Amino acid sequence: MSKVLILNHPLIDHKMAIIRDKNTSTKDFRENVSEIGALITYEITRNLETIKKEVETPIKKTEVKVLSKPVVIVPILRAGLGMVDGIHNIIPTAKIGHIGLYRDETTLEPHTYYQKFPDEIKEGVILLVDPMLATGGSAVAAIDILKKHQAKQIIYVGLVGCPEGVKRLSEAHPDVDIYLAALDEKLNSDGYIVPGLGDCGDRLFGTK
Repeated sequence: MSKVLILNHPLIDHKMAIIRDKNTSTKDFRENVSEIGALITYEITRNLETIKKEVETPIKKTEVKVLSKPVVIVPILRAGLGMVDGIHNIIPTAKIGHIGLYRDETTLEPHTYYQKFPDEIKEGVILLVDPMLATGGSAVAAIDILKKHQAKQIIYVGLVGCPEGVKRLSEAHPDVDIYLAALDEKLNSDGYIVPGLGDCGDRLFGTK
């Protein structure tokens, strides 16, 4: 089964408190989502493989470590975009792909409307970014797409999840590790996480 990590960190907790507040402005919400993305990056990259390389410092030649694989950030549109800048600021060499999904309001199942990936998708470490792991349908569908494009090492990166979404993703793709800033109580009948933080896409972009 998937490894599920809830990132307990005082700064992440503090910023999560800000974005959970319904009175937080669009500007402050967007900035804090991006900053949480940056903070999470240190944890999700902790176990990335490195290889040895020789460089010459101003003093002498020495052996250093560099990442063995390229990193590809793949946000699920549109809410995933809110975390991309924060992650990319920490890994500026990462390439960025995109998956566009929308959720059927009746069935709550996802439908794909856009996909575009860099060539590194096949051999790279893929960070699939979507703030809310609710029903799990979008995450499962996105990973299905990535695997069809021969992605082999995929990590799910989110802000808030719930047991239902974690279970569905873990069962569908047990080889994909799940990183979250918080694991909440449950889904409600409308498919929203409780207590959650509302519709992340709407709050990021000021839409309803």
